[in-house]
Amino acid sequence: MARLLIVYHSRTGGSRQMAEAAADGARGEAEVILKTADAAGPDDLLATRGYIFCAPENLAALSGVMKDFFDRCYYPVLGRIEGRPYAQMVCAGSDGSSAVRQIARIAQGWRLRPVQEPLIVCTHAQTPAEILAEKTISRADLARCHELGQALGAGLAMGVF
Repeated sequence: MARLLIVYHSRTGGSRQMAEAAADGARGEAEVILKTADAAGPDDLLATRGYIFCAPENLAALSGVMKDFFDRCYYPVLGRIEGRPYAQMVCAGSDGSSAVRQIARIAQGWRLRPVQEPLIVCTHAQTPAEILAEKTISRADLARCHELGQALGAGLAMGVF
């Protein structure tokens, strides 16, 4: 069975909910390894055939913990995971495009192949209290995350990617 790694970082629960929904969608299609960014490492990337990266956008950039994951793993897997498929999901207060660009640039450096359009869930959190509050992602947005995971898992299982 194909193995899919989902790496996420979440401080207020939004990205965690998104990653869990994608994992639920992929299960049954592929073996899913769901890990937080601080727990995932190069061996996890090497042991799986495809990836979903899920993180919040903080201050118009990729969250620091997710960036740390990429920093720790970049050179140990460079030249060893080329061509593998990936997708990304970003939980943002208002935009998300900067975090999407950062993940895409890192994935391009690894020569990964994007197989889904980036999925951005906007929480519209704008005040300090809203930004720091626990997030509840809507059913509709969680369904989109589920579908992304299901599609990537099915593509891996069928050998499409």
